[in-house]
Amino acid sequence: MQTRTLGQGLQVSALGLGCMGMTGVYGAPVDRSQMIGLIRAAVDRGVTLFDTAEAYGPLVNEELVGEALAQVRDRVVIATKFGFDINPVTGQRGPGMNSKPAHIRAAAEGSLRRLGLDAIDLLYQHRVDPEVPIEEVAGTVKDLISEGKVRHFGMSEAAPATIRRAHAVQPVTAVQSEYSLWWREPEKELLPTLEELGIGFVPFSPLGAGFLTGKIDQTTKFASTDFRAHVPRFSPDAMQANVALVELIRSVADRKRATPAQIALAWLLAQKPWIVPIPGTTKLTRLEENLGSVNVEFAAGELREIDEAASKIELQGARLPQAALDMTGH
Repeated sequence: MQTRTLGQGLQVSALGLGCMGMTGVYGAPVDRSQMIGLIRAAVDRGVTLFDTAEAYGPLVNEELVGEALAQVRDRVVIATKFGFDINPVTGQRGPGMNSKPAHIRAAAEGSLRRLGLDAIDLLYQHRVDPEVPIEEVAGTVKDLISEGKVRHFGMSEAAPATIRRAHAVQPVTAVQSEYSLWWREPEKELLPTLEELGIGFVPFSPLGAGFLTGKIDQTTKFASTDFRAHVPRFSPDAMQANVALVELIRSVADRKRATPAQIALAWLLAQKPWIVPIPGTTKLTRLEENLGSVNVEFAAGELREIDEAASKIELQGARLPQAALDMTGH
């Protein structure tokens, strides 16, 4: 497996593994022992970056990841997140965000316990809390780093101006936001800011929550427990319009003897050397398919061709429900 370096010298595999879907979100939770086996299979194949959060479950996803990686702690980088108003002991969830310093500390202690760690490798603020100055948040994480409980500071779905303010207090190692051929908004301001500041970028939903794999179309029915059932861009009308992008990706895949998923991930990897996507999966075959993307290379002309063709496609539907969008971009 190839490696890449995020900000502050944090070296990780070129592709990480997003673990959120292993305990729900895309439907019912998957068998725990199977998911432990899948995480360990990823380690065996060279994956070193594993992404979880206290909000996933809540709490149970961290427990799963901690158990799966307990025997290989020295070989992996574990990233988790704080920021929602979640009781770190019971998992009871409040209505919004909470990044008050005392809550950050309680959340970090809970994550350390569930993950079985002495130190969290990469601790993200999951969403910016408008009620708490970002300088206080960064300062609290800085203290946790000085105490040896955290190694690196990350932010998720934060605005460039907020990232700058946080970075001035405690250097940010990585920013996590959605980015793919289906959502290219980060190219406008976020990526230039990260490049200037020397911060790594960890795109989530690099396969458009599965859409860019070519396995989903307007006839797909999502279970009520699958978050995509409530996302505007997964409505039948939006998918009917957006399938043109999948057809473009499939045409490139056919030419390069790859799968659509591999092309979508390889395109992301080709954008910047400090981009590390974290596709999630619950299937070994998909894990192996995704990892194959690191061997797909594009000539500059091929990237221009993809960009030119994609620019002519008018994509439909918001990427998240409005309530979730209201929590982003602060």
